[in-house]
Amino acid sequence: MYMDIKILGSSGIEPLQHSVFVCNKSTQWENLSLTAPEIEYIKKCVEKDETFIHINLLGRQLIIIIAESSNKPAKDMENLRKAGARIQQIINKIKGDAVQIIDSLNQESNLLCLCEGIVLSTYRFNKYFTKKEEKENSIKSIFIVNLNHLEAFTELMNISEAVFAARKLINEPANVLTSTKLSDEMTRLAKDAGIEAEVFNKARIEALKMGGLLAVNKGSVEPPTFTILTYKPENAQNKEPYIIVGKGIVYDTGGLSLKPTSDSMDYMKCDMSGAAAVTGAMYAIAKNKLPVYIIALVPSTDNRISATAYAPGDIIEMYDGTTVENMNSDAEGRIILADALAFAKQYQPKLVIDLATLTGSAAAAIGPYAMVAMGNASKEIFDALKISGDQVHERIVEFPFWDDYNELIKSDVADIKNIGGKAGGAIVGGKFMEHFTNYPYVHLDIAGVAFNKKEEAYRPKGGVGIGVRLLHEFIKNSIK
Repeated sequence: MYMDIKILGSSGIEPLQHSVFVCNKSTQWENLSLTAPEIEYIKKCVEKDETFIHINLLGRQLIIIIAESSNKPAKDMENLRKAGARIQQIINKIKGDAVQIIDSLNQESNLLCLCEGIVLSTYRFNKYFTKKEEKENSIKSIFIVNLNHLEAFTELMNISEAVFAARKLINEPANVLTSTKLSDEMTRLAKDAGIEAEVFNKARIEALKMGGLLAVNKGSVEPPTFTILTYKPENAQNKEPYIIVGKGIVYDTGGLSLKPTSDSMDYMKCDMSGAAAVTGAMYAIAKNKLPVYIIALVPSTDNRISATAYAPGDIIEMYDGTTVENMNSDAEGRIILADALAFAKQYQPKLVIDLATLTGSAAAAIGPYAMVAMGNASKEIFDALKISGDQVHERIVEFPFWDDYNELIKSDVADIKNIGGKAGGAIVGGKFMEHFTNYPYVHLDIAGVAFNKKEEAYRPKGGVGIGVRLLHEFIKNSIK
């Protein structure tokens, strides 16, 4: 990330710089560094209840943000992030390299959200353009006036860098980001953040008898990997680790249960968005030195078609000895995650959360507005996750997780099967994976929110990096 945030004293206002004033309707406009015509125009806009006022002046841009508090603080914060994205678009359009923000309300939370929207919206995936410079974002610096410390903004930049890392992983094409390359990138990011990394190669995976991961990998010419990231600072407040598990399917054809035509396979490089999310979350947590013992597990392979590919009807013996009847080779994510969830038992974890682009059912149920959550963890944990999700606008909708759904994964020829018919598809996927747990467990299905087909404010077209900010916020709140 080529951007920084700098603090200026109140005397640091540059009248010729592109400027953003954060105000409310009660602001005394005459006290700001504005001209009489500017003040007159702003007052007229405020009377019309406009909250984003843009004045295009000769040589500079002037923007007024009216940040009125409502009874929906989470929505207020998201509106400021979206305003930040609009600011970035305006300044970038004229190739401005910096913007100064003057806060007349002395509310750091407003500034943080506004800066977050600016920073996150500057992301570009330009790697494969021959003329990269034409696609680059021009903003390099944000100057903040009327602020005395930078700690919260340093944290924000670390989180944003982690989101960018996750987006980059998701956007890499499958002919570049193989399972081995994903593990290499995870190891590189871990080293930069002071995280211990260990990668199991195919021989080690075979020795451990991770039958689920090996089965899905049978159709591939690339070997599978299983990556473990461990962050355990000396001041960690928890003895039992939090574990976050990410689905690492670097490309999914559906296997022999081939996906239909149209655009169903066009975006399947994003099927490792869960792996990208937990990698980014670990990076942000370590960079911000949160006092937490946390582990990330990422099983990874592609799901391809070949003469050796696993087939519907196959019986798979999993890492924990469970036998699984494969009824659909496109339900591969839960099969590789099951090995990771069973592997997690040895750590006696405090809580395990998996993130996966698991089912179209979840996306169909609630659309592209939230992720679906389910599991056997306590109400307190789900409440905390929902609050964290609202804070960062990575919202969560909890689905029921009744044991009745276990009936749908009963098999006639094995311990369980990997699908249960059309009804309750997202929940059935979660119940399948719960079979391999013996600890508090949450499954987050991010299929509907992981990859954008069009830009949405500070969320770009392509990989979103969803889950990074949520997990960081949840862990940060959990250790207070």
